[in-house]
Amino acid sequence: MPRTIPHRELRNNSSAVLRDVQAGETVFVTNNGEVVAALVPPPRAALASLRIRGATVRGGFTGIERSAIGEPVQSVLDELRGDR
Repeated sequence: MPRTIPHRELRNNSSAVLRDVQAGETVFVTNNGEVVAALVPPPRAALASLRIRGATVRGGFTGIERSAIGEPVQSVLDELRGDR
């Protein structure tokens, strides 16, 4: 039998609800007592057809050379704040 939860519970406990759905449970979501959505696990065939790609690297910051500051960062910030 499907479980029914208010949308607030879905919002507050979404990871736990999604784990339950992943485990095979069907969850109906209500808004003001009216069912507005049904969370059901996807069919296995749909999962097999998904194409998963790796993450893309953006920004290009890995090529920037690191530099070291000869004094503590706090003193540099204090000096900059004093210029205001």
